[in-house]
Amino acid sequence: MIASRLAGFGTTIFTEMSALAERTGAINLGQGFPDEDGPQEMLEAAAAALRAGHNQYAPLAGVPALRQAIAAHQRRFWGLEIDPDDGVQVTFGATEAIAATLLGLLEPGDEVVVFEPLYDSYAAGIAMAGARRRVVTLRPPDWAVDGDALAAAAARPRARMLLLNTPHNPTGKVFSRAELELVAAACAEHDLVAVADEVYEHMVLDGEHVPLATLPGMAERTLTISSLGKTFSVTGWKIGWATGPPALVAGVRAAKQYLSFAGGTPLQHAGAAALA
Repeated sequence: MIASRLAGFGTTIFTEMSALAERTGAINLGQGFPDEDGPQEMLEAAAAALRAGHNQYAPLAGVPALRQAIAAHQRRFWGLEIDPDDGVQVTFGATEAIAATLLGLLEPGDEVVVFEPLYDSYAAGIAMAGARRRVVTLRPPDWAVDGDALAAAAARPRARMLLLNTPHNPTGKVFSRAELELVAAACAEHDLVAVADEVYEHMVLDGEHVPLATLPGMAERTLTISSLGKTFSVTGWKIGWATGPPALVAGVRAAKQYLSFAGGTPLQHAGAAALA
């Protein structure tokens, strides 16, 4: 018997389409499988880590070398200064980072502003946290942000968090700097925690990826989520992370310790090599 808060979600579309593709022999366009494995140097680093004995529990926060590499990545590409000890939490993929963020920072009855269409785990994670969605719809052809709808959703009394995905899945939209400024203004005016799912940060075909945390006043209220999977074509490794101010990362860490605690230790070592 499924708990009522999850009863309406059923099986994810990714599970359904992957099973259908396997059963029929069809090309699977229903899930983000890369065409090839990641860089050979990274795969060799994973094999070396296995042979070197990195096969036991990692620290809760993540392997130190990976946390340092993530912080260096944020500085190198985006100019963000992140504490590798208290400002980085390694997770089992970005999906766990999102779930741990929602569970660790929301109270029952809180509201989360989300942009629709949305990645399916957002709705389920919000429900598991006992919170509610407040949807701002992105409409074709340009999937532009409706500033009035955003302002109305952010102004609700129980609004606590805004969850943003850019570059966006499933539309491919890259939020413009002007749209992100609308988001930043709404968060600042209504004291919302911003959660930026930026797993496609290095896969921009058109436009410019602007991390939400780089906008004025946003570094101190933004958790940024990313992973190795999309950037390095190793989706099965499930090595993700959340970065941001220690007070917010502490909430992610508090929830994550009771989800999976830690794992993927040799892959974390290989991830450190890849990011470096």
